[in-house]
Amino acid sequence: MQHDTPAHETLWKLIKDIRFGMVTHRTASGMLHSHPLTTQNKRLQENAELYFFISRSGELYERLLTDGEVNVSYSDPGEDSYVSLSGQARFVEDQAQKEALWSPMAKAWFPGGVTDPDLALLAVRIRHAEYWDVKETKMVQLFKIAKAAVTGEPPRGMGEHRELSIS
Repeated sequence: MQHDTPAHETLWKLIKDIRFGMVTHRTASGMLHSHPLTTQNKRLQENAELYFFISRSGELYERLLTDGEVNVSYSDPGEDSYVSLSGQARFVEDQAQKEALWSPMAKAWFPGGVTDPDLALLAVRIRHAEYWDVKETKMVQLFKIAKAAVTGEPPRGMGEHRELSIS
């Protein structure tokens, strides 16, 4: 990420415990379509890539071969944190990397294990990230919203919002 280590750490902190990312891509007709995928990363490395296991026989695999521009979004409403990542998807044919990311849960979708011929490793290189992280309690948020409704001024200080460019 762009020499902004605290922001990089914040980004990973916001997504690391969210089980699924919604990967959005364009169909051949231009329509946007999303798939819930399990993030396989143990951490966000310097190459700023997210990894997902997908099926080579599925529609997502074929569509991403044609157009790899994607968005991955994460949401944790309980913590009031939201992340939107834009990037380029590609497929990685590195067996050692597949093995490093493999988990017993993945076997439910790929019964042949880490060497299952249907298993594809999708890498999304993050180029842009944006997040919203609200630290205030629900009571403080409600107070700010009520005050805004009375005064006609938009609520202020409703958490942190940042945009990050990834190189």
